[in-house]
Amino acid sequence: QVQLVESGGGLVQAGGSLRLSCAASGSFLRINVMGWYREAPGKQRELVATITSSGSTNYAHSVKGRSTISRDNAKNTVILEMNSLKPDDTAVYYCSCEADLTFFVSRRMYWGQGTQVTVSS
Repeated sequence: QVQLVESGGGLVQAGGSLRLSCAASGSFLRINVMGWYREAPGKQRELVATITSSGSTNYAHSVKGRSTISRDNAKNTVILEMNSLKPDDTAVYYCSCEADLTFFVSRRMYWGQGTQVTVSS
């Protein structure tokens, strides 16, 4: 099993920046992909950004160019930095990962508890 604990978020003014951190712990063989998703009120959860263990990144169009995702494989942590924040970025942000638990149990998805980000205009 994998536990994900997020930190960061809170209330930010439009145009400001935020830094979200997530640490994975538990019993697993390796973590393949780590990422961030968000869910705004009345909307479906959507991808924000992901990063593979080799460092390949993928960003949602809405945050591309003003977001950076990074990870520390040794510490099993992932960080999302966003700037030029807009009220539309207001959402609960969830950390996620895809992990191989054993050689026979692979590609399991896990989610953090979520952290609220509110961008005021």
